[in-house]
Amino acid sequence: MEVGDRAVGFLILLFSVSLFAYYTFWVIILPFVDSDHFIHKYFLSQEYAIIIPTFAGVSLLCFLLVFIGVVMLKERNSKSKMS
Repeated sequence: MEVGDRAVGFLILLFSVSLFAYYTFWVIILPFVDSDHFIHKYFLSQEYAIIIPTFAGVSLLCFLLVFIGVVMLKERNSKSKMS
């Protein structure tokens, strides 16, 4: 199973590095490229550079808070059953 875990880890790393490179090029380099250049058709408009990470962060925070709440409720219920 070690080979499978390494392959999955490599794919996750490759995806993360690709996403970071794409986002960095989109946010830092693309504003300095002429607006009629062909490279602009591969990227969304600049306002999405803020909207997408903000939405992802808020979604992750909500998921974590709900998960922690569910774990706390299950723990409280299991303690009350033992008493």
